[in-house]
Amino acid sequence: MATDPVPRTSRLPAFPPGFLWGVSTSAHQIEGAATEREPSVWDRFSAEPGRIKDGSTAAVACDHYHRYREDVALLAGLGVDAYRFSVSWPRVNSPGGLDFYDRLVDELCAAGVRPVVTLFHWDLPLGLDWLERETAERFARYVSLVAERLGDRVRTWITLNEPAEHTLLGHALGVHAPGRQLMFDALPVAHHQLLAHGLAVRALRAAGATDIGIANSHGPTWPASPEPADTEAAGLYDLLLNRLFADPVLLGRYPEGLGDLMPGDTGDVEADLEVISEPVDWYGVNYYAPTRVGAPQGTDTAFGGVTLPAGLPFTVRRIEGVPVTDSGWPVVPEGLTELLTAFRDRYGERLPPVVVTENGCSGDGLDDRARIAYLDGHIRALHRALQAGVDVRGYFVWSLLDNFEWAEGYARRFGLVHVDFATRRRTPKASYRWYRDQLRAQRQAAGRTG
Repeated sequence: MATDPVPRTSRLPAFPPGFLWGVSTSAHQIEGAATEREPSVWDRFSAEPGRIKDGSTAAVACDHYHRYREDVALLAGLGVDAYRFSVSWPRVNSPGGLDFYDRLVDELCAAGVRPVVTLFHWDLPLGLDWLERETAERFARYVSLVAERLGDRVRTWITLNEPAEHTLLGHALGVHAPGRQLMFDALPVAHHQLLAHGLAVRALRAAGATDIGIANSHGPTWPASPEPADTEAAGLYDLLLNRLFADPVLLGRYPEGLGDLMPGDTGDVEADLEVISEPVDWYGVNYYAPTRVGAPQGTDTAFGGVTLPAGLPFTVRRIEGVPVTDSGWPVVPEGLTELLTAFRDRYGERLPPVVVTENGCSGDGLDDRARIAYLDGHIRALHRALQAGVDVRGYFVWSLLDNFEWAEGYARRFGLVHVDFATRRRTPKASYRWYRDQLRAQRQAAGRTG
C-alpha cells in the first residue's frame, strides 16, 4: 500500500516547534487476550444478549497484546511524536499484567515514540463500583503501582478518560457498561471519578510525575432556538456534559446547585473538591462535535446512535446543513475553535495548556478521503484557536487502529489502519499516509523556523 497515491489536500499551516503530534487507543478496545487478565465490567456487559449491536465482544479485538511490536512499527512508520494508550486495571490485577506494559513501553521508547499513559478508560475491574467512594481510593493505590513500575520511562500521564460519557452512558442511560439506568441518581459516579482523578494526581506527584492531565470530552452546546425554553435546556445540558467535569478540576467548585447533589454533606464535598482541583500540567480535550439542544418534546430522541428517553429535561436536535459521519455525528470543525476559545474566556489563567487528546471519525474503506477531509478541517480549526491565543500544545488522532467500538461492536471503524478482524491483518489507509506526510511537513517547517 505504500506506493498508492495519497489523496491531496493543501499543506497544513505550521504549528510551533515542540507541538506534540500523536494517535490514541484504549486497552479494552484493542488488546484482546481477555483470558489472560481478570474480567472487567465491559466483559460482563458484552456477554449479555442485545448489549452490543453486532453481538461481538472484545475478547480478541485487534490482538494488540500479542501484536504490539507490529503496532509500534506502524507508529514509527507514521512518524508520530507520541502514542496515547490506556493501561487495563484488570490486567494489572492479574499475574504478569504489568510485564506487558513494561514490554510495550520499552518498545515505544526504542522506536522514539513517547508513551502517554491513560490510567482509566472505562474498563473497571468486575466487582468495583463507581457508586462507592472506596473505588476512588482503590484507584489511587492502583495508580501508585503503575507509576512505580513505569514511571522511570513514562513521563506523560492521563488520569481518566471521559468521565462524562462513562457516567451518562454507563450509569444514567445504561447503554454502556455497567448498564445501569439511574438517570440523575448517577451523579455520585461523576463525583467519585473526579475524586479518583484528584487522588491519582497526588499519587503521581508522589511518584515524581511532572506531566499530568485528564482527558475530558467537550463540545459547544447550541440552543435549538433563541426561545427561553430552548436556551434553558441547552444551559442544563452544558452544565451536565461540560461544566460538571471541567469546573471542579479547573476552579475547585461545582456549577451552582450541582454540589448539593453529590454524596456526603457540604463539608465532605468541599474537602473532596480540594483534592479534585489538584493542579494539572495540561488539560486534555476530546472533541468530536457540537450538540444542538432544545426543550423536552415528550418523545425519545436519537443522539449519535444513543436513544435519549423522553423523561430528560432536554432533547438533542439534528444540526442541519453539515455533513455527518457514518456514525451519524455532525462534522463541524469550527466547533473546536469555538470550544477552545470559550474555555480560554471562561477559565482564564486557571486553564493550563490544552492538548486535544482525541479527535477523529468513523468511516469505511482504505481510500478514506472523508476521514482525511475531517482531520484536515479539524487541525486547521485547532490552528485558528492557537492563533486566537489559546495555548494548545498537542493533537492526538482517534484512533491508530480499527477496534472494538464499545456498544457498536466492530461496525464503526475509526482507525488510520484497517484491521481485518478475521485475520487481524493491519493495512494502512490513505489517511495514515496523509497524516504521515503532514507530520513530515510540520517537522520540515519547524526545522526552518525553530
